[in-house]
Amino acid sequence: MSKIGFIGLGIMGRPMAGHLLDAGHELLTVKRGALDASLAEKGMRELDTPAAVAAEAEVIITIVPDTPDVEQVLFGEGGVIEGLKPGTLVIDMSSIAPIATQDFAKRIHDAGGEYVDAPVSGGEGGAINAALTIMVGATAEGFERALPLLEVMGKTITHIGDHGAGQTCKVANQIVVALTIEAVAEGLLFASKAGADVAKVRESLLGGLAQSKILDVHGERMIKRTFDPGFKVKLHQKDLNLALEGARSLNLSLPGTANAQQLFQACVAHGGDDWDHAGILRALEQLANHEVGS
Repeated sequence: MSKIGFIGLGIMGRPMAGHLLDAGHELLTVKRGALDASLAEKGMRELDTPAAVAAEAEVIITIVPDTPDVEQVLFGEGGVIEGLKPGTLVIDMSSIAPIATQDFAKRIHDAGGEYVDAPVSGGEGGAINAALTIMVGATAEGFERALPLLEVMGKTITHIGDHGAGQTCKVANQIVVALTIEAVAEGLLFASKAGADVAKVRESLLGGLAQSKILDVHGERMIKRTFDPGFKVKLHQKDLNLALEGARSLNLSLPGTANAQQLFQACVAHGGDDWDHAGILRALEQLANHEVGS
């Protein structure tokens, strides 16, 4: 069993940390307000800084919102790097910029640690059910060391390539997810405006070529109008920013991604930055002056 520093107890991180505790690992975290009661009951301990966590831990796992957040946790004042011991395994499960990830990996390696980027897909449900898809960028040795811990939290775990490759895969994932959510929203909006029963339309589509997990999960969210996250619009916006910035550097056109980003921006303009990303439907409803199911 490992002594793990787990930093980032949000919607995804809380259940992921719970699975590691249930598996018998000892977990430390950084004090940020009241610790979730279920994690405290399982023995999770709080320390004042990431450096203090790193000084005790054999493994550091981070899952925080954005690239600057990871940089602050790892390299800011009181950061992990200040307490890092030789041989410590650092696993970043956030969704951040691939190029920055390569720089972070080098800095951790130069300090004597082993770095793994392991962003996840599957949303809150995947985290709760330990069924996440995990996309890994690491050396062969780093992947081998991280795999037993990743298997506690995820179901489909793929070593994509070297440092940054996991983050590149996650950006691709977020492009596909955004465009599929938009497609589902447009299809249901069309059916509703035409007067069809959208619940029956969704049921029928789930039996044909259009079937997908997003049509299943987010299509139901759209019909029931349950837009509590889930995965927040502002976080998907951040991921599409990574995609579009990367595309510019590659001289690559991603018109569908740009369009989806504009619809997310419309959600934010209507106060929807904390909506579930299925809330992209609301931006389309504004354009159509029609609400699905009405």
